Amino acid sequence: MSEDEPFLWEMLYQALYIPKGQSALPRDVVNLPELTCYVQGWGREGDCGFLASDKVTNQPIGAVWLRLLVGENKGYGYVDDGTPELSIAVYPEYRSQGIGTQLLTHLFASDCGQSSISLSVSVNNPALRLYERFGFEVVSQSAESLTMRRD
Repeated sequence: MSEDEPFLWEMLYQALYIPKGQSALPRDVVNLPELTCYVQGWGREGDCGFLASDKVTNQPIGAVWLRLLVGENKGYGYVDDGTPELSIAVYPEYRSQGIGTQLLTHLFASDCGQSSISLSVSVNNPALRLYERFGFEVVSQSAESLTMRRD
């Protein structure tokens, strides 16, 4: 599990929503304290996630993971101290092929997907429709961001 941490750093970067026409963020943005909490020290108790791999190369192409973020480490999708936050990303060239749906389906079929789960998503992010299909509902909105929860 901890061996997945380097790939999760890459997926954290890929998870950052960049609206069309805007420049990509610098890669070191994932070193900001408000983002490191999603990956740093991956493999601690309660961490749970799954990777998707290319069928031909067997290289990882996407990930979904849950982490309980509380106290000083609250994430953008924080709702309460008992609700883990979901992160998900797929490399751009593999998007719109159902991989995100497969990752979420696998997560929610697992033991760790049986609890209440929250996330944060930009109101303009196309993934919003995916989350709604999986039963996530908006619990709060701030500026351009939604906090959603699935019970």
